[in-house]
Amino acid sequence: QVQLVESGGGLVQAGGSLRLSCAASGRTFSTYGMAWFRQAPGKEREFVAAINWSAGNTYYADSVKGRFTISRDNAKNMVYLQMNSLKPEDTAVYYCAATPLYYSDYTGKYNYWGQGTQVTVSS
Repeated sequence: QVQLVESGGGLVQAGGSLRLSCAASGRTFSTYGMAWFRQAPGKEREFVAAINWSAGNTYYADSVKGRFTISRDNAKNMVYLQMNSLKPEDTAVYYCAATPLYYSDYTGKYNYWGQGTQVTVSS
């Protein structure tokens, strides 16, 4: 069992930055692939970024590549999403998720989800 709690969302102007955090509970956290997804009003939940269990590999959606950075600290049971050069189209609820797989960009492969944190980017 893994429980996830996100934090760090808020309101920011376009071009600004935010850092999201995801605190995980569970002794097996370090064995899980982790990811961030987001869901805007009226849209499906979409993949943002993922990181494998050892933090040796990261994966990004084309829309955030070069602007967002995912990282993890297994000693602290934490996952982070550094978001720079934010755009109004980044506005969404951001979710942290865990999968027993090495990596996936498909929501159905993730067993555990946080409650989400709202990110709003004003123009």
